[in-house]
Amino acid sequence: MGITKDVHLPTEAELTVPEVKLSGPALKAAAFHLGKYCQNVNNEFVLCRDELGDPRACIGEGKAVTACALKFLRLVKSNCAGEFTQYANCLDKSSTDQSYSVCRKTQAVFDKCMLDKLKMERPYYGYFAEVQIHDSKRPKPKPEPPLVFTDTPDALPADAKKPPAKYGSRYLFAW
Repeated sequence: MGITKDVHLPTEAELTVPEVKLSGPALKAAAFHLGKYCQNVNNEFVLCRDELGDPRACIGEGKAVTACALKFLRLVKSNCAGEFTQYANCLDKSSTDQSYSVCRKTQAVFDKCMLDKLKMERPYYGYFAEVQIHDSKRPKPKPEPPLVFTDTPDALPADAKKPPAKYGSRYLFAW
């Protein structure tokens, strides 16, 4: 794909946001609660990206997703840091594929802390796979107009004679 001088690219300042500096096991430990906490913001970003098809148009929504994740992780750190760290360490060190199944006890402790202190219940298995309706405040984009081909040939008149098929009927199974 080529880029011309007419293409507007965002500046470095527009793209710079504070990063979520966590390891994979820590993100995996927070994934269910984080997904539920930031669900609306994340859905808005995905909807923008899919509808507009231009990632440059959704920079603000992407920044909102990162800000929501950072806000959530600060809440976890201030309320359930010990339980979260223990759960993330279990995921990291108990199996080679960071399996949830070997860390159910530490998961239960973390989930109880999240419920008691932040009133956040862990979403049930399959919650994120269900169909959910997202109400967006952004205007719906205009649909693309249908393609118009100006060089199409004229249609045959209705009374035009059609020769019989050269090799017989195409409907072999119709008889």
